[in-house]
Amino acid sequence: MVASGSAAEAAVIHHADGFELRFLEVGSAGVIERRDALATCWATRFEDVPPVRQFPSYRGQRSFPGEYFAACTGRHVGFESWLERDQLMILDFSPRVRSFAAQPFWLSWPSGGKIRRHAPDFFVRMVDGRGVVVDVRADDRIKDEDAAAFAVTAAACESVGWGYRRVGTVDPVLSANVRWLAGYRHRRCLNDAHRDLLMEGFSHPSSLLAGVEAVGEPLAVLPSLFHLMWTGVLVADLVSAPLSGGSVVRVAGGGR
Repeated sequence: MVASGSAAEAAVIHHADGFELRFLEVGSAGVIERRDALATCWATRFEDVPPVRQFPSYRGQRSFPGEYFAACTGRHVGFESWLERDQLMILDFSPRVRSFAAQPFWLSWPSGGKIRRHAPDFFVRMVDGRGVVVDVRADDRIKDEDAAAFAVTAAACESVGWGYRRVGTVDPVLSANVRWLAGYRHRRCLNDAHRDLLMEGFSHPSSLLAGVEAVGEPLAVLPSLFHLMWTGVLVADLVSAPLSGGSVVRVAGGGR
């Protein structure tokens, strides 16, 4: 969803053609800065670029920056708040997402005789190859100038065939469940012998605990179960209630 309003709509109508990007690239000579028209550089692999902004941490800071290790890319991605961290986990968990990067570029455009700029939070590459730009902002924290910047960014994305999303707070139950499964996202959590037995046991829907106990000692088997759920090989309802021993688990149509 993109915030709307008269100022944002006017910005989209007036500035739909004047977009420029400033971003970083890693080459044989190290990290270099590039500036180019969006229409010229849109095919760049922005899911692989370094962030154009840092993620500072200091005493008394109201937000909580850090780095999240993304299983889909095998590298750390910076975040500026817990809300961004939660959205990163959702992206990493999604079977439709292939890769992503934080603060991928500065988007600039002329506005009232000045140059405005905005650094979106994430650039996402979907498995079908499409690019999607994501801004993370809670609904109750969007000021008029933010709404205008989001609307202009959406127009810029549309002009080159990218998608655009402004996302806010993640559903608390889904967030808690995905955060739990994220603790088992590393391949080292999977025991191949347990994998085969779990796939057989959950070929028909069964309660989580019953299926695990049929394989072996729960403390030994659960990491493999949670890893298979993270990768989408096994699935359960992650929206209605927190995961528990009574959650119904089954084999999915396909994993990742």
